[in-house]
Amino acid sequence: MATLIAPSHHSRVEDAEALRNAFKGWGSDGKAIIAILGHRNVHQRQEIRKAYEEIYQEDLIKRLESEISGDFERAVYRWMLGPADRDAVIVNVAIKNGSKEYPVIAEIACVLSAEELLALRRAYHNRYKRSLEEDVAAHTTGHLRQASLTNTNNFGPYLDTLVYEGDEINVKLAQTEANILHETVKEKKGNYEEAIRILTTRSKTQLVATFNRYRDEHGISISKKLLDHASDDLLKVLHTAIRCINDHKKYYEKVLRNAMKKFGTDEEGVSRVIVTRAEKDLKDIKELYYKRNSVHLEDEVSKETSGDYKKFILALLGKHD
Repeated sequence: MATLIAPSHHSRVEDAEALRNAFKGWGSDGKAIIAILGHRNVHQRQEIRKAYEEIYQEDLIKRLESEISGDFERAVYRWMLGPADRDAVIVNVAIKNGSKEYPVIAEIACVLSAEELLALRRAYHNRYKRSLEEDVAAHTTGHLRQASLTNTNNFGPYLDTLVYEGDEINVKLAQTEANILHETVKEKKGNYEEAIRILTTRSKTQLVATFNRYRDEHGISISKKLLDHASDDLLKVLHTAIRCINDHKKYYEKVLRNAMKKFGTDEEGVSRVIVTRAEKDLKDIKELYYKRNSVHLEDEVSKETSGDYKKFILALLGKHD
């Protein structure tokens, strides 16, 4: 369930005018910006953006970029984008930051549905005038690049939109492919092509059956086994993909936990989860966070962040002032 608290009715013109007033004077009124944008759903935000441009002949997102800064600006900027555009920006940032952030690409690709993934690819091309696959292939090296060149989608094993999404399970196939994955993990060099083929051509339901079979056969989950090879960039990507396919809510809970438990908060990780899930299943992730950490996510955010950024994130979490 979503955490966003948005009114069922609002005036896009009044919201646009209120935002304009928030930009007047020396410095912007962060509280007013949060009161509006932190409580509007994606459709309402797009309507406000249209109204603002119609009235003031100015792009609201660009104005926001000039009025606010830092983590607050980055979070609001992504929040104002449509889901596909937002995912395109997140993936592009991950590509630019190199292999250490390639798990973020796997995260996005494995959580999205086939239709959402297709929309992401289109949005990426429209925004950057290059295909997503081109950019991923151009920035990969070593095993990651080797894997990317094994099919016509380049790295797109993770970007394939044609994977079957039904609920049928082939038990025999699950056993066979659990054995293949076991060999991949066991071998130092690893049969990466076979592992990638399995993860990118099977439905999530089939893959979960395969992962369950692996656990039953070997007494440990394949994701935990992959942690033994944490220094390998490709295996980090495979680990992320498997965790997201198995249970993306548990995966996101861990992203948030790691982002706030480490020395110095990882605001990028916090923003990515909360901004992308606030209108989807963030309430479930919040509940998992409490069960796992015995502390409410809102309280952890309050402790680890500050300023307008903190207030905005808390608004998306559904916490009232």
